[in-house]
Amino acid sequence: MQLTAIGLNHQTAPLSIRERLAFAAAMLPDALRALVGSRTAEEAVILSTCNRTELYCVGEPDDIVRWLADYRKIPGSALEPYLYRYQTEAAVRHAFRVSCGLDSMVLGEPQILGQIKDAVRVAQEQQAVASNLHALFQKTFAIAKEVRTSTAVGANSVSMAAASVKMAGQIFPDIGELNILFVGAGEMIELVATHFAAKSPRGIMVANRTLSRAQELCAKLASPAAPCLLSDLPQRLHEFDVVVSSTASQLPIIGKGMVERALRGRRRQPVFLLDLAVPRDIEAEVAELGDAYLYTVDDMMQVVNSGLAARQQAAAEAEQMVESKVEEFMSWQRRRQSVPLIRSLRDEGERARQQVLENTLKLLAKGVPPEEALARLSVQLTNKLLHAPTRALSKVDGQTAHLTEALVQVYGLDKPRA
Repeated sequence: MQLTAIGLNHQTAPLSIRERLAFAAAMLPDALRALVGSRTAEEAVILSTCNRTELYCVGEPDDIVRWLADYRKIPGSALEPYLYRYQTEAAVRHAFRVSCGLDSMVLGEPQILGQIKDAVRVAQEQQAVASNLHALFQKTFAIAKEVRTSTAVGANSVSMAAASVKMAGQIFPDIGELNILFVGAGEMIELVATHFAAKSPRGIMVANRTLSRAQELCAKLASPAAPCLLSDLPQRLHEFDVVVSSTASQLPIIGKGMVERALRGRRRQPVFLLDLAVPRDIEAEVAELGDAYLYTVDDMMQVVNSGLAARQQAAAEAEQMVESKVEEFMSWQRRRQSVPLIRSLRDEGERARQQVLENTLKLLAKGVPPEEALARLSVQLTNKLLHAPTRALSKVDGQTAHLTEALVQVYGLDKPRA
């Protein structure tokens, strides 16, 4: 089996496809156990974010794609047009590029590295990572750190969180006059809420399935914030000018009817809704409502790409670093893979030495002169060591030319004349 990376991202698949392939954090342990337990892959790491779903495996690409389609209950024919497949060196290169933010929607964004580390940690907890993927991701983490330290690829980048505030500012002139609702209490919501809180809005509320988690996030924010339960949303949605949602729900939380009722309660005052979840938290039909301004992660490209030209120049330098690191890693892998063969070769040589030595000691015990015994030893040892390559060369087949070239290099021989 070989190192394989299978996936899709914001460049290859629309949001409607990405959300069908997304793995919520709670799903990952079961999915990893199923993937490795089915023997589809010997090792596996599943990375799932709002912009990508990727499977890094030691296994065969076709088998992994079939498993993914079956597990997510999507016909393979519907999945294939959006997938990319990388094997061996290409898979290593892809992992390095992703970790450095070179394949992100926001070029150079740092959040992806933490997401990869989380994915590897979960896979390790499920005992889905062994020597191959361990080596790959330890090198991946080191390269990401080096690239970010040595280049400006992440400088002047506009994060999703900062872009959220920018987009709200295009609809409402003064953030300080707004009431803002955050749906969910995970990492993405915390980042966005921190940026909005820095603008001192009129009010902040965090809605979550569990009140305690919402209270924890409220306590971290620089502006006063109040918690509530998701079940309170239908009665309270009309109170908010901005709604930002990012949960792990597999079904929409905010539907078109709920927003219609909220707009009537707001007397048609506009509401800005930002859905950062994959799968989506807010029904797409909400965008049809006149005073509802609904945006998804795919709508944020223009905002997050500000300052892109400067980062692209730095990215070219980062790409060169990645390429050199790929070659280093592959060279190390080749040396590592040859170790068992070297050990086996030396063991075979040691067996031949021991056998010839035993024969020589028997000759000496019988009184054979040492000079004659040593001469026989040298002939026997030479014959044993050269028997296998001589027999292989004597065979007339398609491998002869390859073996001839190898033996010429190994023994430093003159090439045979044609």
